[in-house]
Amino acid sequence: MIEMIQVSHRFVIGKKGRERVVPVLHDIDLHVEKGEIVAIVGRSGSGKSTLLNLMSGYIHPTSGTIRVAGQAVTGLSEGDWADFRLAHLGFMFQSFQLIPSMTAFENAELPLVLKGIDVAERKKRVMALLHQVGVAEYAGHYPGELSGGQQQRVSVARALMLNPPIVLADEPTGSLDSDNERQLLALIRELNRELGITFVLITHDEQVAATAHRTIALKDGYLLNAPRKGEAHSYEIQ
Repeated sequence: MIEMIQVSHRFVIGKKGRERVVPVLHDIDLHVEKGEIVAIVGRSGSGKSTLLNLMSGYIHPTSGTIRVAGQAVTGLSEGDWADFRLAHLGFMFQSFQLIPSMTAFENAELPLVLKGIDVAERKKRVMALLHQVGVAEYAGHYPGELSGGQQQRVSVARALMLNPPIVLADEPTGSLDSDNERQLLALIRELNRELGITFVLITHDEQVAATAHRTIALKDGYLLNAPRKGEAHSYEIQ
């Protein structure tokens, strides 16, 4: 589902004439197979978020090739990437990224609005997903009226609203207590098992990493290990 071949990335910072090049990722070779849950671990500054942003097209690699869902995406324009994300990718964030002025229903509904789905179909699909993730009774509540666990479940519903084959999650349990973390991880495993969704999880949390089928470690922009599905691997979260 995701293939990165010799991908490197560097940022250029500073004013013109005084620029400084900051290498972030180096010659990344990474393969994520359909139906996997893959955790990417590493210390802050190791390049994890940059890797996720490359997978989702929010930044472009300095060199190398990326394929997502069978399509070469390295050279896509911003407009083409926006359309591709809407069709193929769902997103989960540590901060939930819900819009405070919109209800849980409206937040979950947003991808359908962007896709131009009619009102009756939107209502049917939103309520079905809110029910599936366990927050249908809070459909009319605003984010500020919900607990952290409830907000994250609304964000999960939004991420799944267009049936994406891939969900990219950046520290999805980082703002949750231990009980809500366990519930969210159980939901991720259920969605993976029943719907075959591929998950890529960026995390510092060993419990989150333990949920994955494979764990891939990054250090200083280099992959320490990238075993294929079913291969033995070892790692340490620092």
